[in-house]
Amino acid sequence: MSDPILRPWTPADRQWLTGLHARLYREEAGFDDSFATAVDAVQEGYAGRASPREMALVVEEAGQGRGSIFCTRLDAQTGQVRLFLLAPHLRGTGLAGRMLESVTDFARQTGCSRMKLWTHESHEAACRLYRRCGWIPEDSRSVRNYGQDLVELTWIRSL
Repeated sequence: MSDPILRPWTPADRQWLTGLHARLYREEAGFDDSFATAVDAVQEGYAGRASPREMALVVEEAGQGRGSIFCTRLDAQTGQVRLFLLAPHLRGTGLAGRMLESVTDFARQTGCSRMKLWTHESHEAACRLYRRCGWIPEDSRSVRNYGQDLVELTWIRSL
């Protein structure tokens, strides 16, 4: 099997990426179908903006999509990590950390002074990765999302 590569997202990735997110989050977190709708909407918005101050990468392995990470803008100084996902067999390989650093470097190079992301407390491995990569938890709140009662965490990182 060939090593996974990071390449730019294209609109042709939209369907498989929505499906991968929906399947993994259903299996791993019990999320309902509203999650697929949210994932698709993020991709639609990204494609519609086509901003040079935003980027999206997908992980491809042996011609198959295996994950993604998007860097969008919340405002002129704040980048946002979105749709960060990696297939289970690639977790723990160091690839997720490289993906996160890729978007962080991009945000810094395009004028951001900080980054922000949202995740759920139940995503323990992701939270450990964010902490190792210099992110700091800023806020938490109880929410009902995707058919689940969750604790949403906001993480920030100064650049």
